Amino acid sequence: MRVNPLLAGLTVLLLPIALTACGWAVAAPAPTALPGGAPDRTYAVGVRTLDLGRGTARPLPVTVWYPARNDASAGPAADGRTRPSRNAAMPPGRFPLVLFSHGLHSLPEMHAQLTSRWAAAGFVVAAPAYPHTNRRTARFDRGDVRRQPADAWQVIQQVSRLDRLAGDRFAGHLAVTRIAAVGHSAGGYTTAGLFAPGHSEWLRGGIVIAGGGMAGSPFAGPAAPLLFVHGDADRVVPVSTGRNAYRRVPWPKAFLTLTGQGHGEYLTPGQPGFDQTMGATTDFLRWTLYGDSEARRQLPAAATAPGVTEFADQLD
Repeated sequence: MRVNPLLAGLTVLLLPIALTACGWAVAAPAPTALPGGAPDRTYAVGVRTLDLGRGTARPLPVTVWYPARNDASAGPAADGRTRPSRNAAMPPGRFPLVLFSHGLHSLPEMHAQLTSRWAAAGFVVAAPAYPHTNRRTARFDRGDVRRQPADAWQVIQQVSRLDRLAGDRFAGHLAVTRIAAVGHSAGGYTTAGLFAPGHSEWLRGGIVIAGGGMAGSPFAGPAAPLLFVHGDADRVVPVSTGRNAYRRVPWPKAFLTLTGQGHGEYLTPGQPGFDQTMGATTDFLRWTLYGDSEARRQLPAAATAPGVTEFADQLD
């Protein structure tokens, strides 16, 4: 389904938010090493849905896009038009986990043009529909964004446990010590909130798209590179909000500016800036989660198009 992301987050949380930091651990983690850097191939894409709620008061249906075997049971590699397979097995190897957070009045599937492409590049992408900010909720509450980082940790923990669940299609395939978080609009605030004091060292990087930092919640804890993506004509979350959050980050960081763009039209395939956004975010994930030095080297070129984007980084 091709949906203009400008409509996916018509409003965003602009009020101060207080966050309680969440700790997280999984017993007997998978090996941390991933051989050979990021995959040099494009995978078919599988999709599954999970119910990972925090009790009956906080249901968390989660859609997961993941690398799939290139056989008759799997859908074609993601190209923005194909439908991923719901019955596909995973290929050999372990794949990092990416947690994706949607904006207000949105849903995970409305961002499939992003999540499926990351899955095709070698990442398991888990996207919860947050209880009181998703498009279908019966009781919308924008203030509930302050609780979403805890929801996100719940999803990370529960999906990671599938790596050791005998018979599960993810068993033995998740690099549970290599995790990143990405979010758009209010989901960007949720993402920023994960990098609060006490966050796990397994959270190795984050991407904040058209969002900002959680008020009252500093970026602290183990260093994790952050990439900010923002249109400089955004009327929902002004680019100054993103830049203020960027300045507060004490770790390696980068800022991708979409020239003349608003709140998210650059997230739609075929729109100006889409290729640069996908190139930059994918290379960033390859670098932070696979340790791919070539992806780090390529990142500025992937992000930059004269008259379309500007890229600045302090990653070294």
